[in-house]
Amino acid sequence: MLYVNVALGLPPEGPFDYLVPESLEHSVKAGQRVWVNFRNKKEVAYVVGVSSKTGIKKIKEISSVIDSEPVLDASLLQLTRMMARYYCCSWGEAIETALPEELRKGKKVPAGAVNVDVNPGVIPLEEDNEVGTVSLKGNGPVFDPPRPLFVQGFDRLPVYLRETGEQLAAKKSVIILCTNIPSAERMGKIIRENLSAEVFISFRKQPNELEAWNRIRGKEFCVVIGTRSAVFAPVNNPGLIIVDHEEDQVYKQEQSPHYHARRVALMRGEVQGAKVILGSHVLSLEGYYLSQEGRLDLESVAPGLSYPKVEVIDARRTAYSQGKRRPMLSKYLSDAIQAVLLEKGRVFLAANRKGFATAAVCHNCNTALKCPRCNINLVFHFEERQLKCHHCNFTMSPPDVCPNCNAGYIKYFGLGTEKVENELARIFPQARIGSDIVVATASAGRLEEKFDLVGVLEVDDLFNRVDFRAAEKAFFMLSGLTGLTSKRMIIQSSNAGHYCLRALVKNDPRIFYKEELRQRRQLNFAPFRHMILVKIRGTDQEKVKKDAQDIFQRLGKARHPGVKLLSLGPAQPAKLRGNFYYQILMRSPVVEKAGEFLRSRLKGERFSGIIITVDVDPI
Repeated sequence: MLYVNVALGLPPEGPFDYLVPESLEHSVKAGQRVWVNFRNKKEVAYVVGVSSKTGIKKIKEISSVIDSEPVLDASLLQLTRMMARYYCCSWGEAIETALPEELRKGKKVPAGAVNVDVNPGVIPLEEDNEVGTVSLKGNGPVFDPPRPLFVQGFDRLPVYLRETGEQLAAKKSVIILCTNIPSAERMGKIIRENLSAEVFISFRKQPNELEAWNRIRGKEFCVVIGTRSAVFAPVNNPGLIIVDHEEDQVYKQEQSPHYHARRVALMRGEVQGAKVILGSHVLSLEGYYLSQEGRLDLESVAPGLSYPKVEVIDARRTAYSQGKRRPMLSKYLSDAIQAVLLEKGRVFLAANRKGFATAAVCHNCNTALKCPRCNINLVFHFEERQLKCHHCNFTMSPPDVCPNCNAGYIKYFGLGTEKVENELARIFPQARIGSDIVVATASAGRLEEKFDLVGVLEVDDLFNRVDFRAAEKAFFMLSGLTGLTSKRMIIQSSNAGHYCLRALVKNDPRIFYKEELRQRRQLNFAPFRHMILVKIRGTDQEKVKKDAQDIFQRLGKARHPGVKLLSLGPAQPAKLRGNFYYQILMRSPVVEKAGEFLRSRLKGERFSGIIITVDVDPI
C-alpha cells in the first residue's frame, strides 16, 4: 500500500496521512495537489511526502489527484517548511502563501509550460526502495550560499545591473523585490533596456496571475520583478535575489502567516544557494549589527549629490519667540521657504498624515468621531468633504452637529498634508502649491525629483509612538528625505537633542546605531532577541479579553528557559475592521524554540469565537 503525507492551508499543524487508492499509486508525487476529505469538507491538500508506512489505523483515502506534475519543487517545499517553523504557522499555510490564489482553490495548471527542473537535487531525498518513491527528509540545504551583501546608497541601480548581468550570463534566474508596482515596472523597463533580458512583472492578484506564474516556471532562466509575494516566484536555477528598500514595512505580511519577504529571501538563498542583496539608502539596524559581527558584506555607493546642510529648529521655543500658540511653520523655516521662492527654487515639505485634520472633535462634549469598525479617529479630507478611516474603507460625511450631544459643532485638529497646503497658500500666495512647493508624506522620500529645500514638520509624532522601533523608523524616514536635496534640510522638533537628529546633523549614522543598539541591548530587544506577538482577535470584546488572559496564564505556568513572557494587553489599535484585538508579547533568543513552546501549549485547545495567530519579529 502507498500513503501520502499532506499539508493543508489550515491552522492544524499536520502533516496528515492519507491512503492512496491503488488506481492512483503511479500518479502521486511530492509537490502535487490532491483533493481530500478533512473534517467532513472537501479540501485542497499538498503532498509533502510519499511512504509505504503509516502509524494511523483508521485512515481515509485521497479523493483524486489534481496535478499531473508537481506545482512545488523540492526547494520550495523546503523553503515553506522553514517558513512554517520560523513563523509558527502550519506547513500548509506557508505553502499556500507561496502559490497563486487559483491554485489554492484547486484550479488546474494551464496546459503548456511545465517546470524545467534544471536543479532537482536541491534537497537530500530519501528513496523508498519498496515502492521507488521519494520523501522529503529535511536535513537542510546542501549548498554553502554566498554571504549576503548590503548595498548602501541612493544610487544602487548600477550595482543591481552589474550583479543581475553576471547571473544572466551564467544562465541563472534573478528575483528583484520592490516596494510597489510602479517601482517594479520602472525597474523592469531599466533591466530590459540595459540587459536585454526576459523580464516578468509579478505581484499577487495581478490579471492572469496563474498564467504568468506558469510561464515563469517554464523558463530555463529569467528575471522576475515584483512586490512582496514575488519572493516565491517559481524560477528555475535562481542565482540572485535582490530586496530593494529592505527596511520598508510593506515587506511584512499583515495576515497570517506574518512573514517578512526579507527574511524569506535569506531563507531561499540558503536553500537554493542564491546570492542575496539587500539595498537601501542607509543600513538597517539589524544590517549594521550583522556587518559589525562579520555576517554581512557591505558595499557603499558614492552619492551623486553632496550631503545637505541639516538644521534642527527647537519647536519648544518657537511659540514663545513668536508670541503666540506654536505655529505650523516656525519663522526660521518660513523665511527659508520665502528665500528659496525668491530665487525661483523648489521646496518639499513632509507631513506625517494625509488629509486635512487627523481628529474631528465636538466643541461641546469633546467626543472624537471614530471609525465604528476600528475605533480610531477619523481623518478629515477637505477636498472630498469626507471623514475617512485610514485602516479600513469606512467613510462618512462630516456632521453639522455632534452625533453624541446634538449640540456642539465639530472642530478639526491635527496636521495633515491638505492643511499644510492650505496654510502655505495663505502665507505664500505667489507660490504654486504642488509645483513650487510640494507637500507629501514621508514616503515621498523616494521621489526622483530634487529640491532646493526640504522641511520636516511634526517629527516628534514619530519619536513618541508606542513602538520600540520608533526611533529607527524615524531615522530611516529622515535619512531618505536627505536624498531629495543637496542644499538644505530643516527639521522642526521639540526634541532637538535626540540622537537620531544629531546623527543627521553631523552626517554620521554611527551616532544613531551605537545609541540605539545600546538601548536595545539593555532591554533585550531585537536584534539581540526575537520579539513575538501572540494575537487574539474576535468580535466579542469581553470574550477576547477573557481568553487572552487564560492563554497568558497558561503560558506563564508552563514556563520555558528560552522564552520570556513580557506583557498582555489590548493591541494598537484595539479594534480593527470589526474585530477586537488583544496581544501577548514574548521574547526569545531562538525563535524556533519559542515556536515549539507555543505549539506544545496551544495544540488541541479550542477557543470558540476567537482566532489566534503568531507574529514573529513584528514591525
